[in-house]
Amino acid sequence: MEDHNISKTTNNQQESLAGNPVSQDNHLEKTSKFISETSLDDMIEIAEIARRKKLTEPPKWVIPDEI
Repeated sequence: MEDHNISKTTNNQQESLAGNPVSQDNHLEKTSKFISETSLDDMIEIAEIARRKKLTEPPKWVIPDEI
């Protein structure tokens, strides 16, 4: 089942890159549904989990090719 979700996500990303207006409408619909069905407290909790995850990740260094 996970493979199907990954495939679906990849297809959605490709459609988004192509500027497909149908996929944009789909994203708008999903976003509206999420906002209407999710409480503000749940959204804050999701954001806090993402923030903690970002803080615990090791730093990502970008070393230029030419020094």
